[in-house]
Amino acid sequence: MTDAVPTSTELAHVTTTMERIHTSMSSVLSGLDSVITTTLTTVLAGGHILMEDVPGVGKTTLARALARSIDAQVGRIQFTPDLLPADVTGVSIYQANTHHFEFRPGPVFANVVIADEINRASPKTQSALLEAMQEGSVTVDGTTHALPSPFLVVATQNPIEMEGTYPLPEAQRDRFMTHLSIGYPSADDEVAMIDGRDGGDPLARLTPVASLSDLEHASAIASRVYAAPAAKRYAVDIVAATRQHSRIKLGASPRATLQLIAAARAAAAFEGRNHIIPDDIKYLAPAVLSHRVVLTRDARHGTVTQAEIVGDLVANVPVPRATAPGARNVAGSRASA
Repeated sequence: MTDAVPTSTELAHVTTTMERIHTSMSSVLSGLDSVITTTLTTVLAGGHILMEDVPGVGKTTLARALARSIDAQVGRIQFTPDLLPADVTGVSIYQANTHHFEFRPGPVFANVVIADEINRASPKTQSALLEAMQEGSVTVDGTTHALPSPFLVVATQNPIEMEGTYPLPEAQRDRFMTHLSIGYPSADDEVAMIDGRDGGDPLARLTPVASLSDLEHASAIASRVYAAPAAKRYAVDIVAATRQHSRIKLGASPRATLQLIAAARAAAAFEGRNHIIPDDIKYLAPAVLSHRVVLTRDARHGTVTQAEIVGDLVANVPVPRATAPGARNVAGSRASA
């Protein structure tokens, strides 16, 4: 990258901003520190998030808590089998008084778009988000319309084994930077959840703790975090390993490599570092890669998950050294950096 690495003052802005948002979201979601951190890392990196889990564990609540914490314009789309692409992107309506077509924006024209139960809609409707997620725009009737900035899609879905769902096309899954699963809460966290609702809906009590400009500034700083040649090669080697694994039929794409580095830069900035360390990449690899790989038939019928397979192959890729600017023979650690 040609831009200078972030200064300590700039990194302090990133850390302070993201910690405020993290604290705000944690006040609504008990016991989800790791999920919130990965969510905010994805947001900082300019990516989109796919959350897959059983109903009722807080997927939509997490997305709404994020939107309220950054004072974002929210668009919510409830995906159903009869939803049409125009219901997502918008439609051009002929105005008889002006003899022109007027574009009526759909719910995708927002800073944070919550695509709820995205796998309930047909693949044709799911694909209506492809251009929006990749280009930050939508094209309707030959006219391209720019989306607000920043633009983030937080899609939720139930496991594909549930009745009445459609698996996301591979091209659609590849547009999501990270894939997260919340899981069931512990007994203590579930009690805390009950206590938090004694005074009403905790989401209603959330107020913005950061502005959209704060977030855009933090993202710009994170994009300048130093990625050493050794760190870049490490990410490439991990992604290449998904294309050679005996249990993986289709490995991750080059887009996955780019997004893994972008997420690692954000993770480093979140922790106040001006350079990527190998542990950033190791930590994020399962979230960035697991939803992009297609398992072999035998592997799909087994008990091992995609995330576990990715974690296994990451453990077998040699870790590089000297990843800090000017460093010599230094292997980074998230715990010690």
